[in-house]
Amino acid sequence: MAKTTIKWLSHAGFQITSGSGKVIYIDPWLDNPISSFGIDDVKGAALVLVTHDHFDHVGQAPEIVKKTGGLLVANVETARRLQSESHIPAEKVCYFGYGMNIGGNLVYEGITVTMTQAFHSTASGAPCGYIIKLEDGTTIYHAGDTGIFDSMKIFGELYKIDVAMLPIGSVFTMDPFQAARAAKMLSPKKVIPMHFKTFPILVQDPKEFVEIAKREAPGIEVIMLNPGEEYTYTK
Repeated sequence: MAKTTIKWLSHAGFQITSGSGKVIYIDPWLDNPISSFGIDDVKGAALVLVTHDHFDHVGQAPEIVKKTGGLLVANVETARRLQSESHIPAEKVCYFGYGMNIGGNLVYEGITVTMTQAFHSTASGAPCGYIIKLEDGTTIYHAGDTGIFDSMKIFGELYKIDVAMLPIGSVFTMDPFQAARAAKMLSPKKVIPMHFKTFPILVQDPKEFVEIAKREAPGIEVIMLNPGEEYTYTK
């Protein structure tokens, strides 16, 4: 059976390792107050995904790209901005340095990445989320920073999501109640809460989300991770 390893780096950052060993980083802000994973722990990467250009999501993405040779994936304007500011070669940015946009797909070494909309703010381009289909068909949704929106139901119908990562911290994103309802619309097999605890103004304890999710989406298993912990999903 194929196994996918998902490590929560803290905040909205994840390291995904596919069954064939390909590594994907999403929003790798590694030097935040609750992170136990630093740039020295990064050994390799196939893809480095950025959902929007806020500092707590770009994080160390440029450094990881330059260290590993992984391909940077971001919206057009953010891709161009990071390429220019961090001197990333065009061939290390998806679609020959152009970036991509909402609704578009990137097929890379057997992995398909679909950029989805998110409702948030950003200085360059538009915020986004990602639906990632690995080589064995395992499908993962990272919502990015977002409020709840009706199209999440369509995502669930189109992509048959195995694992969803949803922000629950409020203030800048969905709160626990909205996130639980989002999980219900997406209907993944598993859901991992993120974007909480990092700042004092965010929700500190995911317990409320767990309790509401049990009521609103009882068929979905909530996977609770501490920073640096891994979850192995078996297809």
